[in-house]
Amino acid sequence: MSGSNTTNLKYTFPKSERLHSKKLIKELFEKGSSFYLYPFKVIYLPQAEIDSNQVLISVSKKKFKKAVTRNLIKRKVKETYRLNKHLLTDESSTLPKLLIGYIYTGNDILPYQTIESKLKKSLLRLKKELNDLSHKDQS
Repeated sequence: MSGSNTTNLKYTFPKSERLHSKKLIKELFEKGSSFYLYPFKVIYLPQAEIDSNQVLISVSKKKFKKAVTRNLIKRKVKETYRLNKHLLTDESSTLPKLLIGYIYTGNDILPYQTIESKLKKSLLRLKKELNDLSHKDQS
């Protein structure tokens, strides 16, 4: 494949993009802003010290008793994020990096297409909020 626009896109989800630091997770839940877009509650917090956006995906043990079911939902969300995270990055990369928490609040297992469309909407909304935030800082 020799497409100029596909060479710099990486459809990977390395550990560096996963939010696993207890300190940062605590900070995200204490200071982060949030919005609700069924089936997700999205919590985000701009963070200057990190190199890339970091994502946390959570599925309720209370709603989904079996780990197999929780893992299935998490896999669908991770895969969707991996393929669509480019929607959040800016060409000029002047936007601050984010800590993002996706909390799955649905009561049943949604098909991949539904999860994908909702996650795309949430990424676009996050980008819009980031743009608004960075324009506010500049003025």
